[in-house]
Amino acid sequence: MGNVTGFLDFGRVEEDHEPVPKRVKNYREFVFTLKEDDAKVQSARCMDCGTPFCNSGCPVNNIIPDFNDLVYRGDWKNAFATLDSTNNFPEFTGRICPAPCEEACTLNINDDPVGIKSIEHAIIDRAWAEGFVVPRPPAARTGKTVAVVGSGPAGLAAAQQLARVGHAVTVFERNDAIGGLLRYGIPDFKMEKSHIDRRIAQMEAEGVVFRPGVRIGEPAAGEVVTDWSKESIGADELLAQFDAVVLAAGAERSRDLPVPGRDLDGVHYAMEFLPQQNKVNAGGSVERQIRADGKDVIVIGGGDTGSDCVGTSNRHGAKSVTQFELMPMPPDHENKPLVWPYWPTKLRTSSSHEEGCEREFAIATKEFIGEGGKLTALKAVRVEWQGGKMVEVPGTEQVIPAQLVLLAMGFVSPLASLLEAFGVERDGRGNARASTEPLGGYATNVAKVFAAGDVRRGQSLVVWAIREGRQAARAVDAMLMGSSELPR
Repeated sequence: MGNVTGFLDFGRVEEDHEPVPKRVKNYREFVFTLKEDDAKVQSARCMDCGTPFCNSGCPVNNIIPDFNDLVYRGDWKNAFATLDSTNNFPEFTGRICPAPCEEACTLNINDDPVGIKSIEHAIIDRAWAEGFVVPRPPAARTGKTVAVVGSGPAGLAAAQQLARVGHAVTVFERNDAIGGLLRYGIPDFKMEKSHIDRRIAQMEAEGVVFRPGVRIGEPAAGEVVTDWSKESIGADELLAQFDAVVLAAGAERSRDLPVPGRDLDGVHYAMEFLPQQNKVNAGGSVERQIRADGKDVIVIGGGDTGSDCVGTSNRHGAKSVTQFELMPMPPDHENKPLVWPYWPTKLRTSSSHEEGCEREFAIATKEFIGEGGKLTALKAVRVEWQGGKMVEVPGTEQVIPAQLVLLAMGFVSPLASLLEAFGVERDGRGNARASTEPLGGYATNVAKVFAAGDVRRGQSLVVWAIREGRQAARAVDAMLMGSSELPR
C-alpha cells in the first residue's frame, strides 16, 4: 500500500478532455491520458483492500491493487506487466469499458471510487510509448491449426493466446478490415483505430494470420448483408482444414421495431449508420451514406450504441438530436448500501449526451410517418410500468418531427446462418449453446467447434468478450494438447 492515508488525503482525479465546441468538429479521441503526477495521486487513493472487490468486479480479474501500487511507486514497466497478465488489450478497455471495477471499489461505499479505468489507460499508453509492448512469439510450434471466426475482442484475445502457445492461428473476418465492432461499431472519437492496427501488427509478428473480407457460410433467407466480404468459405471446408474452430462472431442481429412505417426511407439500424462513418474516417467511400446533416434525429434506445449515434449525429451537424428510452428515468444516485459492489442502476450521462441531446424516458414509438416514402415524423406515447407490464398513458400521444431515426435497441442474437452452417445448437435466446464449465468449457455440440464472446453469452461488454476469448483459448489448447498452461 503506497500511501496509507491517500484515500483520505486526495479526491478523485478525472481525465481531462477537449471542450465540446472543439471536439464535435472532428472524429479524434478527445480524452487525455492522466499526467504522471495525477496518475500517482489517483493510485494513492487505493486502499489495497485485503479482499479487493474491484478484482472480482472486473470480468478479466485485473490485479488492480497491485498495478495501482506500482504506478504510485513509478514502476510503470511492472505495472504494465501486471495489467498485461490478465488483459490482452488494455488500450480498448481503458477507453471504452464502463468500469464495473470502479462500482465495486470499496471506497465507492461512501466516497468517489478510485479512477481505475484512467490508471489502466495511463499504464497502457505509457507502455506503448516506452516500448514495453512487444511481440511474444512462441518458443516452439505445436503443429496444430486453429481457425477463429470473427475479429472482435473475443476473437482477437483467443487468437493471441493460442498463437503464444505455438498453434498456427488464422482469423477470418467478413468485413474488409480486422476489428469487428471495435473497427466498425465504436466511433473513432471514443477509440481511434490505430490502437487496433498496432495490435494486429503485434499479433502478426506472433504468427497470427488475418483474412479479412471472408464470410464463413452463406447468408440465411431474409438475412440483411451489410458487410464488404468478397469471398466465402463453407463450414465443412473450414472444419476439414483446421484442428479446431472458435466461433467469435458476436451478436450481430439488431433488435427491430416492427411498427407501421418501418420501411420508410430514413429509418435505419444504428449498425447501418455507425460503420459507414468509421469507413469514411478510414479514407473509404460509402455510396449514399446515411447522414444526419440538418435533420431532426431521433435515436431509439438508451444504451451505449444509442449514445454513439448521438455523438456521430452531432458531428454530422444534426439540427436536433433526441434519444428515446422505453424504461423510466433512473435515479441520479444509487442506494449504495443496497447494491454495492454490484453494477447499479442509475442515470448515466455520456460524453455524447454532454455534446447536445434531449433525453426522453418512458416513451414508446407507435408509428413512423412519412410523405412520398420518406420519413417526416414519428408518433410516440408515454408509458408506465404496472405489475411488470408496459401500459400506455392515455392522452399522451404526440407527433415529433424526424427525418432520421436510428434504431439502437441492442442485439438479440448471432446471425443464424453462421451457427446453422456448422450445425451448432442454440439456446433459448438464439446464442450458440456452450457451457463455461472447466471440463469441455466453451465447446459446442459439434466436435472441435468452440464458441466465445457475444456469440455465446449474448450482447455484452468488450471486457467480457476478452475474458471469454482467453478462457476459450485455454479450452481449445487443452483439447488439442491434453492439458494447458494458459490462464483461465
